[in-house]
Amino acid sequence: MDLNMLWYLVPSIVMFVAGVYGFLTRKNMIALLISLELMLNSADLNFVVFNRYLFPGSMEGMVFTLFAVAIAAAETAIAIAIIVNIYRAVGNTDINSVDKMKY
Repeated sequence: MDLNMLWYLVPSIVMFVAGVYGFLTRKNMIALLISLELMLNSADLNFVVFNRYLFPGSMEGMVFTLFAVAIAAAETAIAIAIIVNIYRAVGNTDINSVDKMKY
């Protein structure tokens, strides 16, 4: 493994672990969404790094990352719209309050 590659993989690992920790410990839907986006950005960084390391002349990893970022932006917009509707119905964005919408 190239030492220059390690300079990009360590922050990616830290971002992913922070995202998993935030996703497992938070109760707020916005915090969960931010943690999920952190994990997705970490995976995108890995796509670019491994593409540069395995295929130095090609751009497939970067193109795939651009599509992943576009899809993540659309997913975030839809998730925020859903969270706003839940906030209007329940009054907070706590995960434990979502089951109150059934009644």
